[in-house]
Amino acid sequence: MDYKLLQYETDERVATITFNNPDRYNAFNSSMKNEFRNAISKADQDEDIRVIIVTGAGGKAFSTGYDLTEAIDIPRQSPIAWRRRITDDFEFTYTVWACSKPVIAQIEGYCLAGALEFAQMCDIRYCSEDSQFGVVESRFSGGVVTLAMPWIMGARCRELIYTGDMIAANEAKEMGLVNRVFPKDRLRIETMNLAKRMSLIAMACLQGNKRAINQTYDIMGFRAATANGIETCVLLEAIDSPEYKDFDLLRRKIGVKEALKWRDSQFKKYE
Repeated sequence: MDYKLLQYETDERVATITFNNPDRYNAFNSSMKNEFRNAISKADQDEDIRVIIVTGAGGKAFSTGYDLTEAIDIPRQSPIAWRRRITDDFEFTYTVWACSKPVIAQIEGYCLAGALEFAQMCDIRYCSEDSQFGVVESRFSGGVVTLAMPWIMGARCRELIYTGDMIAANEAKEMGLVNRVFPKDRLRIETMNLAKRMSLIAMACLQGNKRAINQTYDIMGFRAATANGIETCVLLEAIDSPEYKDFDLLRRKIGVKEALKWRDSQFKKYE
């Protein structure tokens, strides 16, 4: 498959998949999601690859989440249409969890909304010191498609989800959201060094340990809980809250970027 919105590279036993649409802050659209499904499957099936790194091009963003322009024509009060869309997004994030090999999210810049959900489904998260994280979809009455955050951060996730605030790299590390923070100019090198150390472990050991860890979460109800979260997300997308109506009107009149600025301006006096 020829990739238009991804880059796929290998270095010894490590594959790197790069979201490659920096002009759009690597936002996830349908084409990118489909390409990624192919790429992660390719790396998983390659017997020479033991570890996978996922990152974003351009230096400004790992990704800002799902492309809001794609959902603009879905009728708000259409649960069936929203369930179809949200289930596809959910299954996209699950591709890295289901991959038999360790997947590292190498995060630089913004990691927001659906991209943060995706990163949390990876086995490990390393980030640059300028990274920023946020459940920003809360601010326009959007649901969290893949609700993995409680499993990573525990009750500390409530503040992030309830406020839609963004946090910086060091705070994300302190809260357990990321494993390590590196200087921006060292992120790629340090992530690759760690990935290559992992890649020296026997394939059977890596895959066996990942399977055992995932099964531990599943026994505790992870898969059932995240799947149940889809229904809450569908409900939130299919109701017309006053906050969403204001945001949606501006999005259609002046564009997504300006609507997002307006939304954030509502919170400024309390920050």
